[in-house]
Amino acid sequence: MTTLLSADTAATRYWHVLADGKVQCDLCPRFCKLHEGQRGLCFVRQNLHDQIVMTSYGRSSGFAIDPIEKKPLNHFLPGTPIFSFGTAGCNLACKFCQNWDISKSREMDTLMSRAEPEAIARAALEHACSSVAYTYNDPVVFHEYAIDTAQACRELGLKSVVVTAGYVCAEPRAEFYRYMDAANVDLKAFSEDFYHKITGGHLQAVLETLQYLKHETPVWLELTTLLIPGANDSETELEAMTQWVVEHLGPDVPMHFTAFHPDWKMTDTPHTPRSTLLLARGIALKNGVRYAYVGNVHDKSAESTYCHGCGKILIGRDWYELSDWNLDAAGNCRFCGRSCAGVFNPLPGDWGAKRRAVKF
Repeated sequence: MTTLLSADTAATRYWHVLADGKVQCDLCPRFCKLHEGQRGLCFVRQNLHDQIVMTSYGRSSGFAIDPIEKKPLNHFLPGTPIFSFGTAGCNLACKFCQNWDISKSREMDTLMSRAEPEAIARAALEHACSSVAYTYNDPVVFHEYAIDTAQACRELGLKSVVVTAGYVCAEPRAEFYRYMDAANVDLKAFSEDFYHKITGGHLQAVLETLQYLKHETPVWLELTTLLIPGANDSETELEAMTQWVVEHLGPDVPMHFTAFHPDWKMTDTPHTPRSTLLLARGIALKNGVRYAYVGNVHDKSAESTYCHGCGKILIGRDWYELSDWNLDAAGNCRFCGRSCAGVFNPLPGDWGAKRRAVKF
C-alpha cells in the first residue's frame, strides 16, 4: 500500500534528483523537472521537500455506475455495470479534450468526493458491479491511488478497467498493469505531427504501451480513436493505423472510431460526420481488423459484433443497449462454433444505458 504523507498527499517512487537540485518525475515521458513546490503539467504531482508526491490521493471528481460499453469496451463483460471514478489532471494537453473541466482542472474543489480504496471496492460490490473503471481523467496521473484500489478490488473478486492514453514510462507501466484486467487505450492519431502539436505528447510512447499490453500482459485490450475532421481522419492515416494494428497487435484487438464534438480549444472544428466513422470502420475491416465499431452515434449495424467465421451477428448493440446474443457459454458463435475474442460471462448483463451517481 502507498505511504500517505497527509490525508491526500502520497509518496511516489518514480523520480530522481538532478544535479541542479531539481527533481525529475519519471512516471511519464514528459519527464517534468521541478523546483521545490512546483507542480508538473498534470498538476497533481509536485516536488515537495525534494521528492515527487501525489497531491490528490483518495479524492475524486465523482463516482458513478456506468454501462461498461461506455468506456468503451465491447468485448469485456458486455452489458454489466461498472463502478467508475477519476480524479483531476492529465499528463497530455489535448486541444480537443472532451473532459477538460476535469483533466485540466487546477482547482482542488473539483475533488470534493473522497473515498479510500477499500471503500470504493466495497461500494462496487454492494452495487452489484463486476468491475471498477479508472476513467474520466487519465489514471496514469493517479497511479498510486489506482493501484491500491485495484488491489482492494481484486481481494473482493472485482475486475479493474483502465481508460487511458497510454502515455507512461516502462517501469511504472509494468507495475500498474500487474493489477489491471482490461484497458481501453486512446490511439489519438497515427502521426507524430498530430501528437506533438495537438496533444503535447509523442506517438511512439503510446505504440510501445500498446505492444506491451498485447504481448507481455494478460490485460484485455481495446482501442479508441476520436476522429477529428481535417486532423486525423484522412484515408491515408486510417490505412496506416489499421494496418499497423493488425501487424503489431493482431486482428482480434477491437477498434472504436468515435465522433468528435467541438470542445475545449477546438470549438471551431465541426462535428465528425457519420460517413467518416463508417469509412474508418470499413478501412479497418478491409485491412483485417475483425471487430471495428463506431461510437457517439446510433448505428446498430456498425455498433454490433459479428462472427469473423460465418459473418452472423453475435452481439447486437444500439448505443449502450444490448439486443441479440449469439455466444454460447464458452464465448463461441452459436452458428459456426468460431471463438469470439474477449472476456464474456455465460449470459450478458442487462444494465443497459443507465448511469447512476454514487455518494460516499
